[in-house]
Amino acid sequence: MGQYETLAASPQLWLQGERPDEPLFFFSPDQLRATAQDYLSGFPGEVTYAVKANPHPDVLAILVDQGVEAFDVASPEEMMRVRQVLPTARLHYHNPIRSRDEIDLARLYGITSWSVDRMSELDKLGDIAGAEIAVRFKLPVQGAAYDFGSKFGAEPAAAIEMLRAVKARGGVASITFHPGTQCHQPEAWVQYIQVAADMAKAAEVDLYRLNVGGGFPAHRCGLLPDLGRIFAAIDQAVDRAFGAARPKLVCEPGRGMVAESFTLALRVKSVSDEAVFLNDGIYGGLSEWRDLGTGERVELMADLRPQPPLGFRERVVFGPTCDSVDRLPTPMKLPDGIEEGDYLLFPGIGAYSYAQTTRFNGYGACKIITLSSRP
Repeated sequence: MGQYETLAASPQLWLQGERPDEPLFFFSPDQLRATAQDYLSGFPGEVTYAVKANPHPDVLAILVDQGVEAFDVASPEEMMRVRQVLPTARLHYHNPIRSRDEIDLARLYGITSWSVDRMSELDKLGDIAGAEIAVRFKLPVQGAAYDFGSKFGAEPAAAIEMLRAVKARGGVASITFHPGTQCHQPEAWVQYIQVAADMAKAAEVDLYRLNVGGGFPAHRCGLLPDLGRIFAAIDQAVDRAFGAARPKLVCEPGRGMVAESFTLALRVKSVSDEAVFLNDGIYGGLSEWRDLGTGERVELMADLRPQPPLGFRERVVFGPTCDSVDRLPTPMKLPDGIEEGDYLLFPGIGAYSYAQTTRFNGYGACKIITLSSRP
């Protein structure tokens, strides 16, 4: 996988032997398999994978091997990537804004479900007889790291009109939503589910499916995700809200599925009392931290030195580029005594890191070491 065709027992052992100067990702297929099974066995409906989180073909292949057969795709490029791994995959084209050329290409790939969040985009699809159309709506719910409703989603009143239009034009009516990223509490889904049921009743449509989106959390900071609690709350909320008219359920995890299977290894380039310079930053593997805030999960490769450091100190963390905005949004608590040449490991960073890495100034993590499977 990646530019290195090699296996490693652990990031620590590989770094000790190779002492690389470039940033690296370490990928654990075992961790991805375990997470996939958590979703496939725990979620009460169909599990799709949001390809945007990490589109690497080995990630897609492992998910297919574990039993994932449907994928949330946002572009013809993602459709092509999925088809190369699983020609029979079910494609959910849930980017609600598309050019007419993209629509034509998508029809060639074959689409199981389309989403819309405004009447003009429904009109753009043309003949929808027999096609599943998932109307996307939004609510001002709390609990996410940032709100997806600022870009996509119709207000409930407008969504009701679209549901009626889908039914009138011969489409198969579904509803979809996205509660926002990193939702640790199930209340966000519960609120959306009740409103979805009210909308279906007001529009006088029997929903084929309810897509409860992504938003499932990864372990970024101290709070461990409790997927079982979220899945149970979703299941119970659908029963309460829909009763005998319960639709089939779909989810589309991205971050929650792939994050924990990747670790980023960075080398310290320079240290002062106030700042640490690393060999990657917000233009590379730490790109998402600019928006989500500085994470807390970091491990110092202290075993490369005779004595591990004691204590911690907050420092400003800069990336390697000649751009003053290449810094983490807030100071990071790092081990006291950190030195030039040390390595820092950032676990749980498989989502929106490899996928968003640039090569600005010639920097950016792009090489991946695959960790060998357990015996």
